[in-house]
Amino acid sequence: MMLSLNNLQNVIYNPVIPYVGTIPEQLEPGTLIVIRGHVPCDSDRFQVDLQCGSSVKPRADVAFHFNPRFKWSDCIVCNTLKNEKWGWEEITYDTPFKKEKSFEIVIMVLKDKFQVAVNGKHILLYAHRISPEKIDTLGIYGKVNIHSVGFSFSSDLRSTQTSTLELTEISKENVQKSGTSQFTLPFVARLNSSMGPGRTVVIKGEVNTNAKGFNVDLISGKSKDIALHLNPRLNIKAFVRNSFLHESWGEEERNITCFPFSPGMYFEMIIYCDVREFKVAVNGVHSLEYKHRFKDLSNIDTLEIDGDIHLLEVRSW
Repeated sequence: MMLSLNNLQNVIYNPVIPYVGTIPEQLEPGTLIVIRGHVPCDSDRFQVDLQCGSSVKPRADVAFHFNPRFKWSDCIVCNTLKNEKWGWEEITYDTPFKKEKSFEIVIMVLKDKFQVAVNGKHILLYAHRISPEKIDTLGIYGKVNIHSVGFSFSSDLRSTQTSTLELTEISKENVQKSGTSQFTLPFVARLNSSMGPGRTVVIKGEVNTNAKGFNVDLISGKSKDIALHLNPRLNIKAFVRNSFLHESWGEEERNITCFPFSPGMYFEMIIYCDVREFKVAVNGVHSLEYKHRFKDLSNIDTLEIDGDIHLLEVRSW
């Protein structure tokens, strides 16, 4: 399973607001809630509430209250309502919501937190204060037009066991420590079939909370040339790409519309090999292309990953 916003289940179109509806399945880690809509010009606020039931008196607990506001300074307020008492507000001022503009909210359920992206851009993390198993109701209130609400009930992150497919790990110190469910870094693996047009490498992980950067390298084992060096640097928000050919680095490429990584966030990075270039997407959003400098694609047979991340899964096909 990949992060996909196309095959949503249980889609509700043009719900009347206020909307209160039962969530048809349990919110397991990996589940996505996708809400598409539009902010009217006179909106002062709206909210998306993940609730434990739909009781009004006493008011049902709200595990995750996601509340864009437009009144004084635009912001998003997140909170939890427990036993009819609000907790402490977590406020995000870098808000993507604008009056008279459309939006797509993607709420991803993770084991220890919610991760929210809006219009394909990572916005915030919210640590669970109430266990997500207790959530069974979605509420949408306030001045907002909603075009659709859909779910992707992925069982994908349920298993904490890391997996490698179509890869053979090389570094021997990567023996699974008992009780850990992540690879030790640096991670080095041989691709079971070499690189070429149509080949895909998928890397799933979580960025460390204090991360400076990490790197993903596709290498020719024979010549030790690095055909593709991907190096997101979180401390300066640069996504650096390069190649190391004939024992020297080439010219860095850094242009990007939106730096896709953020401390603490879960990510799925897809590297797709095309005839002329590599294409890279992060969490379902196309990020960059990198023209092939190392031309003999079939000699690319090794993947190396290192840096400030928890590596959860690596796959190739």
